[in-house]
Amino acid sequence: MVIVAVRKKEGQYRKVKIRGHADYSDFGTDIVCAAVSMLVINTFNSIEQFTDDAVRIKSNDKGGHLELTFRSAPSHDAALLIDSMLFGLKQVSDQYGDDYVTVTIKEE
Repeated sequence: MVIVAVRKKEGQYRKVKIRGHADYSDFGTDIVCAAVSMLVINTFNSIEQFTDDAVRIKSNDKGGHLELTFRSAPSHDAALLIDSMLFGLKQVSDQYGDDYVTVTIKEE
């Protein structure tokens, strides 16, 4: 299962952590994993490319782990990109089920 954990502080995004594999299908043919990966990687890359936000990004391909941490409160544009990513991830979860993708958002 892919677990998406979002942390907010005072209503602002602070960290987005994705771990696991969907296991919807065999490696290389898993469309759920591919959809999640594309949404997350594109969002993280877009924040780096199109905003001035200071972020730290960690990844581990073997463990299915991606993490983005904002060093300060995110800009409007970065927050909008995260909102869009979460909207897409929730659609994937709704379509294929929370046995494959779960999204949680917690306020610190």
